[in-house]
Amino acid sequence: MRLLLPGLTALLLVSTAQAQDLTAEVAHSWTSGGEAAAVKVIVDAFTARGGKWVDWSVAGFESANAAYISRLLAGDPPTAKTAVAGPEVTELIAQGLMNDVDAAFHAAVPAGVVPQVVLNAITVDGKVYMAPTGMHAGNWMFYSKPVFEKAGIAEAPKTWDEFFAAMDKIKAAGLTPIAWGGQSWQEGIVFHGVVLSTIGDAAFTKLYTDKDLSVIDTPEFTKAVETFGKLRDYVDPGAPGRNWNDATAMVIKDEAGVQLLSDFIKGEFSTAGEVAGTDYGCALVPGSDSLITLADAFSFPKTGNADEDAAQALLAEVVLDPKVQAEFSVIKGSVPIRTDIDTSGFDVCAQEAIGLVKADKIVLDAAMTLSPAINGGFKDAVGAYFADPSMSVESFIEQYKAAFANG
Repeated sequence: MRLLLPGLTALLLVSTAQAQDLTAEVAHSWTSGGEAAAVKVIVDAFTARGGKWVDWSVAGFESANAAYISRLLAGDPPTAKTAVAGPEVTELIAQGLMNDVDAAFHAAVPAGVVPQVVLNAITVDGKVYMAPTGMHAGNWMFYSKPVFEKAGIAEAPKTWDEFFAAMDKIKAAGLTPIAWGGQSWQEGIVFHGVVLSTIGDAAFTKLYTDKDLSVIDTPEFTKAVETFGKLRDYVDPGAPGRNWNDATAMVIKDEAGVQLLSDFIKGEFSTAGEVAGTDYGCALVPGSDSLITLADAFSFPKTGNADEDAAQALLAEVVLDPKVQAEFSVIKGSVPIRTDIDTSGFDVCAQEAIGLVKADKIVLDAAMTLSPAINGGFKDAVGAYFADPSMSVESFIEQYKAAFANG
């Protein structure tokens, strides 16, 4: 009988694997060319380990999130959903709507290789609920090297005065200075980049982490609002409502000089065959020496289905795999969440970001520290201000400050 046990055990394991349905319906908004290529890394690895990926993608983060919340509250959630680690998910955890993946996380990730600020954001009551894919930073400036050369700009501007002088040169050369995505969530990212560059790291954290509204009443914050408003003079008439990847295409095609946004846009450059440092350049928003960071992650709704629970654990394991993290981040434009990954082959923009993360030159994005309601109020205020040049700085600041009452 002992001689038969290994064969019987193998047969039982095969039967169990065949019986378990590891199908995962995954909700996300990663639909652009670069994003889709990055998602494929995860899909392929998940499939190779026995999973079946059912894609539920909705273009546009806000549209995708609204559709997801509707299904979640109706009791018909997908197996997993991409999200920003922080209050967006922890509010749902508090309502008892999410599964933890604590066992899968600790089986896949050695202690000490995930930054503590990220670990704090994905942990509730001692259990890990999210599988982070990577860190993004919102305060980047990506620029077309051919456009800079044509306009006679020798290097990336380091101050706002230098920036606006450079934009004037691009305008004089008959090109669009800033490739602008005129959607409030994009404008909110740019605004916070301007704020950090003007008020500094300590005040930024004081405002967006500690909710100390006295920062808004400072001359430095007013200066940030004025600087942001001045950007209106350098966007084209087609900017309102433009998708971020369409704005990125303007830089790729050398039709516009710069795009101010997060490093997730790098995936579009890569997909187009552009090389960082050769075809395009990158620099932090003028006046900055720190990153505004957030962590993307997969979250896992309660489905009441044991097979889907198992699929969630497998997906978490896949997302946290070091090889998957590295390949995904190269394409997506992010920094791997794991610090034990060899990043020597990453591009020059990523290397700069990695160096800043290692030097702890980071501040947390408001999406990781404040409620979705507060962040929604920010976007409404910023979008209204940028769209209406007649709105006074004082009126905008009053509306922006009022957003904190939402949460």
